[in-house]
Amino acid sequence: MDGVSRWLLITRASVFPMTLISALVGGLLAAGTAGARWDLYGLAVIGLVIAHAANNMINDYFDIESGVDEAGYARLLYAPHPIASGLISRRGLLAAIMILNLVDLGILGVIASVRGPGAVALALAGLFISVFYVAPPLQLKHHGWGEPAVALVWGPLMIGGGYYVATGTLPAGVLLASVPYALLVATVLFGKHIDKLDADSAKGIRTLPVILGHERSKTVARMLMISFFPLVLGLVAIGMVGPWPLLVVLALPRLRQTLVTFGEPTPAGPPEGYPLWPLWYVAWAFRFNRRAGGLFVLGLALNALLPISFN
Repeated sequence: MDGVSRWLLITRASVFPMTLISALVGGLLAAGTAGARWDLYGLAVIGLVIAHAANNMINDYFDIESGVDEAGYARLLYAPHPIASGLISRRGLLAAIMILNLVDLGILGVIASVRGPGAVALALAGLFISVFYVAPPLQLKHHGWGEPAVALVWGPLMIGGGYYVATGTLPAGVLLASVPYALLVATVLFGKHIDKLDADSAKGIRTLPVILGHERSKTVARMLMISFFPLVLGLVAIGMVGPWPLLVVLALPRLRQTLVTFGEPTPAGPPEGYPLWPLWYVAWAFRFNRRAGGLFVLGLALNALLPISFN
């Protein structure tokens, strides 16, 4: 395996699009703001992707150290685990985590020299959740806090943080505008934890799907997906954003497919050629996330480039 492919697997780069969408939403909400610092914003986007990579490696490290990721568990079945598959040693993974966090510390230093303690507070809040999502003693994922924590990070912290770095302010309206996509990211985690519900329950890991049960979890996930559309409509109605984000209606066919899948029993086995088994619902949630999130970003970009006013 070439080095690039190896590190894409180690960092789980396939899920980086969610971070890029959150970062872009924050930046596009700031478009047109006088005095915005796009150089700092660009650094923030790089820092967010690095932080996501570090977070994924932290999760893999602590899950294998605590005995969660072992033979037969879903994490070792749907993709190569960095340590268990021999892609990297424990010491090597720890070193990589340290290096990425040091790079992010340098980026934060540059940003904080301009934006002050607010930027530090946002970054530290994200780091806290990143580490203690699986690390003891908190292990947020193990006690039903993983899904809310992920919504908080990919919504207010990333979207609001990107806006703050660009402009030096963080209006309440921006935090409100971060909610629709935050909920979409939470549905991806819901899907993943529904797929792992039995395995997690057997290990005493009380994710929200373990707490709620299989069918209620699928119902909650469907409700969160549906809520994305009226929330975006609400942002347009109150004038927080222009009308172009209403392009998200083009994601309704994908929503319908996803809702149908979440309403059906889990297949007994993977369809022919399906690569992620035993994960199933998460793949559908992620596909919907990319379609709806991408259209939301496109709408915000068109707001900046081709604004429409009804005044």
